[in-house]
Amino acid sequence: MLALLLMAQAATSTLPMPAFLAGCWERRTGERWTEECWTGPRGGMMIGSGRTGKDDTISNWEYMRIERGADGAVTFYASPKGAPAVGFKATAATEKQITFVNPRHDYPQRVRYTRTATGIEAEVSLADGSTPMRWSYRSLGSPAGK
Repeated sequence: MLALLLMAQAATSTLPMPAFLAGCWERRTGERWTEECWTGPRGGMMIGSGRTGKDDTISNWEYMRIERGADGAVTFYASPKGAPAVGFKATAATEKQITFVNPRHDYPQRVRYTRTATGIEAEVSLADGSTPMRWSYRSLGSPAGK
């Protein structure tokens, strides 16, 4: 049992940072929009921000970061509207997808990003994948270009 636990820990500590997220991403439906911007991975950290609104009014915003800890684990931290950050540990990652989970959080418990041919797909849900909310983003370029 200890060997399996150590293997699982070693696997999560070697997961790649999600470099595919770097840049600015937008979803637009009529007057409503949602956007996320992410720095590239440097020094074991990516910094992100997100906001949602209609026309020129912001209804929600969030600070985010993805960080490789001293133990090698990759963790997504979310701070909606400046609230204390909540951590979600990466459980699976490839060059085009990463999944973060925190089963003790109320909602969401799982955060998943996937690079597609046309942009980024983001999904939040309960840990088992139920009650999902999804966003399809297209690229807006780099944060410096805004």
